[in-house]
Amino acid sequence: MAGLLKALRLLGDEGRVRLLRLLAQEELSVAELQEILGMGQSRISMQLSQLRQAGLVELRRSGQKSLYRFTAPNGAEALVGEMLARSAAEIRESGEDDAALRLALEKRKDKLRGYFDELAGKFGRNYVPGRSWQALAEMLIRLLPPLVIADLGAGEGTLSLMLAQRAERVISVDNSRKMVEYGAEIAQKHAVLNLEYRLGDLEELPLDDEEADLALFHQSLHHAIHPEKAVAEAWRILKPGGRIVILDLLRHNFDEARDVYADVWLGFSQVELVNLLGDANFAEIQVSVVHKEQETPHFETVMAIAEKRGRSAQSR
Repeated sequence: MAGLLKALRLLGDEGRVRLLRLLAQEELSVAELQEILGMGQSRISMQLSQLRQAGLVELRRSGQKSLYRFTAPNGAEALVGEMLARSAAEIRESGEDDAALRLALEKRKDKLRGYFDELAGKFGRNYVPGRSWQALAEMLIRLLPPLVIADLGAGEGTLSLMLAQRAERVISVDNSRKMVEYGAEIAQKHAVLNLEYRLGDLEELPLDDEEADLALFHQSLHHAIHPEKAVAEAWRILKPGGRIVILDLLRHNFDEARDVYADVWLGFSQVELVNLLGDANFAEIQVSVVHKEQETPHFETVMAIAEKRGRSAQSR
């Protein structure tokens, strides 16, 4: 009870409520909170410290970054959540805060786009962890052509070109305009008529509902800011009975990957992939490690395959 009363007292300050409203929508760094709220670093840090002591905020380390997110004392989740929801109508800056939050999240994505724009045209000649022929072979063996394949986060499109040799149609999606232009140029040069490049984000795919038979993330899911949204989008674009294939890095501790490869996540554990797929309503989930690199830092590649059940199965 004492913890709940302390939390409620802290919610009497409008600045802290504004901060908590943002953290209830997205985990953010102090720098991002400064930019969104227009407050000084010391004030925000002090408020975060108070909120953490009251059990209203949690801290997560991501490399050298400290990211904060909303939580609530045990048994008070519904009460605090309702208070934050109602506060939006009473706090004059709420609309501006939400708009500034959207801009801050777009800046995160722009940083990733900038990294991949620089690599356009030479990405295939550079080393990327997890891109191994052994892992590709494991995946290709399990494909059942002819399929409509969505290659999500396709980069320069090397894999898309390979798949197009057997697929009915390949739709390659990337958020880097230069990558898309480069890949489309290569496809045109080699007269690959069943390969289409589309500019778009993993979390808002430029595909219609049930347009694809197979959704493929090949070393791209760890670049998604919200992997759960990307996986949910894959479910949306798949036909009933369609499959998702994820080839990614097994969770690792090579922190330099954030700067060297612009990785947002340091891979995923097998349990995390099972949970991501299960939460998105995929069934028949299979996860296994398919490759281990011999050289330092000994990256491992994990593959996850699952199926989108038909509507009748989903409704039961």
